[in-house]
Amino acid sequence: MTRILHRLRAMLGLGVAHLRHDRGRTLLAVIGVAVAVLATTVLASVGVGVIDTGTEKFDAADRDLWVTGGPIRFAPGSVGGVENGIVDAHQVSAEIESRKEVRAAVPLAFQTVYVGTNTSEFETVVAAGVPGGGPSVDITEGPGFERDDVHYANGTYDGPMTRAVVLDPQTAQRFGVEPGDTLYVGGTVAGAKENAFTVVGISPTYSRFLGTGTATMHLSELQSLTGTAGADRATLVTIRLEDGVSAGPVKQTLQQQYPTYTVRTNREQLQATLERQALVVASGISLVVLAVLAGTALTVNLLLSFVYQQRRELAALNALGCSSTTLTGVVVSQAILLGTVGSVVGLLTTYPVVVGLNYVTEAIVGFENLVHTPPLLLPVGFGIALGTSVAGAIAAGWRLSRLEPISTLRA
Repeated sequence: MTRILHRLRAMLGLGVAHLRHDRGRTLLAVIGVAVAVLATTVLASVGVGVIDTGTEKFDAADRDLWVTGGPIRFAPGSVGGVENGIVDAHQVSAEIESRKEVRAAVPLAFQTVYVGTNTSEFETVVAAGVPGGGPSVDITEGPGFERDDVHYANGTYDGPMTRAVVLDPQTAQRFGVEPGDTLYVGGTVAGAKENAFTVVGISPTYSRFLGTGTATMHLSELQSLTGTAGADRATLVTIRLEDGVSAGPVKQTLQQQYPTYTVRTNREQLQATLERQALVVASGISLVVLAVLAGTALTVNLLLSFVYQQRRELAALNALGCSSTTLTGVVVSQAILLGTVGSVVGLLTTYPVVVGLNYVTEAIVGFENLVHTPPLLLPVGFGIALGTSVAGAIAAGWRLSRLEPISTLRA
């Protein structure tokens, strides 16, 4: 047993000596393994975070079913810039809400509007159109909507406009306004100059859901501002069921009643959202694969270079009686060292990178702690490093097995 330990110590010592001698290649190999581990853990953290955040947002919406008219399409040439798929949204919502299994059916529309504190400077903001206040808009400051959507007037759109708007905290800060102040809002710049709205509240509800700053107003008023009142268009209808009612049977019934629309549960709606980002997901997976291949290639290159550069010394050691097993052990020890150091560097770097990504994503899209790193990802990262080391050891061992001591020494 002692002899084996001495032998292992000797192999490890030889491996460390050569790695220290060729520091440039060693550093590159360690960086390669670390990048492979870091890419895997960080991109996996992004994936886990997106799913967790999406699930939280859909759960927080307190809805059971979602009715959509297909994917949201951008229409650059139209007022509002968004083509909403549901037609006769108020009627559809009323029909759905009349069912005994349904507690509430709420049509929602999202458009891009021009907003400004005066009539000379405007910025684009995402607007959310809702039928009224209540639990669908969580007001944190100000009175909120004090009247229902009276402008709709049973589909005539000739009722008085309340001209009330609710902003999320970031948008309110962006324009420097608070409840009671005036904003000019419209689907076009010309329209915005003629439509003064009063800020009646601050609410993070739809900014949290959409991940961007929002201006929330009555649905019919948003439709009038953006020219979609004629067809009564909405982006989706959210449905809340009565307590104890299963979503599955209701979904099937509504899908049969409205075959031109798509009815989904919370989980299905989240999956559909992720599927529309398939290209982004594929790009992330490609980056992980590329990083792993790069780390493996650098490690293999270093170990093969070791065998090639030291081929005379290795051949001499082999001719003097040093077994191929011992020489292979030296190479394997190097592979293990590179994998261990690289994985430690990659794992230690993961958390600072995740913190930085969360800071950037919060500033850009408004979602807090979007990137999550579950503890299970750490052993996965170490496994990537171990696989890289094994690949390098196999390649170097194969190269050693082809080494002919006599021919090499004669050359």
